[in-house]
Amino acid sequence: MKKISYLYVVIIALGLLFVGFFPGYYYYHSKFNYNAVTVKGLAEQDVEANLAIWEIKYVATGNDLVKTKNNLEDQTAAIINFLHENGFSDSEIELGGTETNDLMANPYRGNETITSRFILTKSMTVRSNQVHNVAETYTRAGDLINSGVVFENRYDSPISYIFTRLNDIKPQMLEQATKNARQAALEFAKSSDSKVGKIHSANQGVFSILPRDNANASESQQINKKVRVVATVEYFLE
Repeated sequence: MKKISYLYVVIIALGLLFVGFFPGYYYYHSKFNYNAVTVKGLAEQDVEANLAIWEIKYVATGNDLVKTKNNLEDQTAAIINFLHENGFSDSEIELGGTETNDLMANPYRGNETITSRFILTKSMTVRSNQVHNVAETYTRAGDLINSGVVFENRYDSPISYIFTRLNDIKPQMLEQATKNARQAALEFAKSSDSKVGKIHSANQGVFSILPRDNANASESQQINKKVRVVATVEYFLE
């Protein structure tokens, strides 16, 4: 009876040994015979922004609220007329709200004399595909001072130039990045006496929109931009 039990134990142990051996054996040889190279391919393309967003903020001050409001409305009319003269339609112009600041209502005001009690601020946004016209019109905006327009002081650029057609150029850029990656794989294969086979895996990477010129300006402040993508591709080597 004990001999039969020992025989069962031996058979089970041998079975477990073979069950673990063959998968491990074939996995080892598949890895041993697995030859591949991972390379990166870069693609870049110069583009122009196709959308401009220009935020115009202006101010009116005074001690009489109604007169100050009328002054602000006169400025609004002058700016809209200026934009019309420069080729912008009403559909490209959006009026914002009015902010009212009553200095006498400020509980933290000091004892200084207040010459203008009310400060009214209004914004207007030009959203247009006429990118170059926006840039040119902005340089002439100083002419509005002659019409009594008082612009709010700001330290950043009031215009953002945006490229919205990324999906239109993605296919050809990915194709170019993949070609460049394969060229890198061919150079590697040449030095290792191998041949480049099929693609094993690929990662398209992230598309980046950068300023075309390395100036002291952000990407959104430049009409001319550069789109870049780096594709990572793994090729079989034969």
